Amino acid sequence: MRGGFGRTGRHKHKWTWVIKYAPDYFGKRGFKSPMQKIKVRVKEVNVGELPDILVKLEKTETQDGKPVIDLPALGYGKLLGKGRIDIPVIVKAYDFTETAVEKIKKAGGEVIKVEV
Repeated sequence: MRGGFGRTGRHKHKWTWVIKYAPDYFGKRGFKSPMQKIKVRVKEVNVGELPDILVKLEKTETQDGKPVIDLPALGYGKLLGKGRIDIPVIVKAYDFTETAVEKIKKAGGEVIKVEV
């Protein structure tokens, strides 16, 4: 009763030898989800929060008398359309919703799309 020839039984009765002398004998474990590479979560901000952001900013750049809000510099990527805005502002972001663009332009502001 030998227990097999050569490499026989490495995942069965010779398992203790594998654990002691060759712990990485069987290679990689698990898998990496392909969705981690494909989908990147972007932080969003609503139009209604822009006046609060302006108040928090101590120094704001202005163009044509309108304050400029650079959302990527503040950690946001997309501007959503929830809320109201009455002050004309210039907003820079990676992406905008249609309602957000409407509300900004209705208030007398502009939107500038920034490339990633």
